[in-house]
Amino acid sequence: MRGMTQPRTRRDVFRLAGFSAAGLALAACGVQGQKAAPPKADAVADYWAKQKKNGKVVFANWPEYMPEDKGPLEKFKQDTGIAYEYKEVIQENAEFFGKADPVLRAGQPLGYDIVVMTNGIQLQHMIELGYAVPLDHSKLPNFQANAGQKYKERSYDPGNKYTVPYTSGVTGIAYNTKYVKDEITSIESLFDPKYKGRVGMMADAQEIANFGMIALGIDPEKSTEADWNKAGEKLKAQRDAGIVRKYYDQSYIDAVSKGDVWLTMAWSGDVFQRQLAGEPVKFVVPAEGGTIWTDNMLIPKGAANPVDALMLMDYLYQPAVAAELDEYIQYVTPVPAVQDLLREKAATAKGEDKKALEDMVGSALMFPSESDYAKLRNYTRLTTQQEQVFNPIFQSITQA
Repeated sequence: MRGMTQPRTRRDVFRLAGFSAAGLALAACGVQGQKAAPPKADAVADYWAKQKKNGKVVFANWPEYMPEDKGPLEKFKQDTGIAYEYKEVIQENAEFFGKADPVLRAGQPLGYDIVVMTNGIQLQHMIELGYAVPLDHSKLPNFQANAGQKYKERSYDPGNKYTVPYTSGVTGIAYNTKYVKDEITSIESLFDPKYKGRVGMMADAQEIANFGMIALGIDPEKSTEADWNKAGEKLKAQRDAGIVRKYYDQSYIDAVSKGDVWLTMAWSGDVFQRQLAGEPVKFVVPAEGGTIWTDNMLIPKGAANPVDALMLMDYLYQPAVAAELDEYIQYVTPVPAVQDLLREKAATAKGEDKKALEDMVGSALMFPSESDYAKLRNYTRLTTQQEQVFNPIFQSITQA
C-alpha cells in the first residue's frame, strides 16, 4: 500500500509559531497591517460573479499530504479538464505566513490558488487581515452534502466563510507499554513525579498551553490572561521538579518508541503509523480533554484561478476521493463516509493490505468516537496584542 512501507507524516515538519525562529520573530514584533472589515454579502457575490473557470489551479500544500501518484488530482484533471500544479512548499505555518504577509500586504498575488494552513495564530491573521477570499458556498455542493457536521462548526471560521478542512488530528498522550504498565487515562500522568525524567512535552507554545489549561479544567478558547498565568505556573512546576525530560518537536515520537521517554504529548497520526509498524505505543485522549487541530484549504487574495480552486476544494469532498486521501494521510478525515468505504475495501483486500485497512477502520486515531470528540478543545484565539503576553509565558518554560 502506498505510503505504508515506512513511517511518514506531514507532521515531520510541523511547528507552530512560538517554536521556530520565524515564529519567534513574529511573536516578538507582531503582525503589520490593518484588520480588515468583514466583507459584505453583495461584495462577495459581485466578486464571484466576475470570476470564470480558467482551466488551471495551483495547489500549495505540506509534504506527504497527497499520494505519490497524485491520484485524486489526476482524477480531477480527467473529470474537469482542469490542469494542476501541486507544490509542497509549506513547511510550517509561521514561516509560510512570514513570507506571504508582505506580498499580500503589497497587493501582490502569492502565485497559489489554494493554500493549506492549520487553525491557529497565522490562519487567524490571514482571515483578519483580509488575505483569504470568502468562499462561494453555492459552488461547494459536495462539501455541503458530505462534510461531517463537526467540520461545519469550526469556531475559528464560523460557517466556513473562508476555509474548508483538508484533514484533522488530535493532540493527546502517547505511552510506551513496555515501560508503563498502568493504563494512562489522565493528563495528570504527565505531571506525576513517579515518571520523573521520563515525560515528554511539546515545545510549541499553543500546544503546551492547551495541556496546561486543560489540566486545570480551563477551556482554552474561553481562557483569560489569568488562566494563562495559572497554566504557566503549573507547567513551570512540572519542569522545575525534573519531570520533563525534554520539550520536543516531531522527535518526540522516536523518543517514546525507543523508551527515552515513557509517556509524552503526541499527535494521533504519528502514533497510529508506529502502531501499524508494530511498535508498543498507545495513544489516549485524556479524560480531561485533548486538542483537535485542523489543516484547512483557503483561497488567498489575488489568486489567479479562484473558480478552478473552488472546484478542486469541492471535488476532494467526494467520499471516494476523500477515502483515497485518508488511506494515504492516515489522519482524521472531515468526510464521515470514508470509514464505510475503507471498510468495504478491507472486505475484499488480502494479506497485509487487508490488515492495514482493518486497522485504519477500527482506529480511534483516524475515526474518533463521539466521546473523544466531546473532550477535544481548540487552541486559544489570540489578537496580535494578546500574543505579546501569551507567547512569552509559555516560551519561557520550554526555552529555559
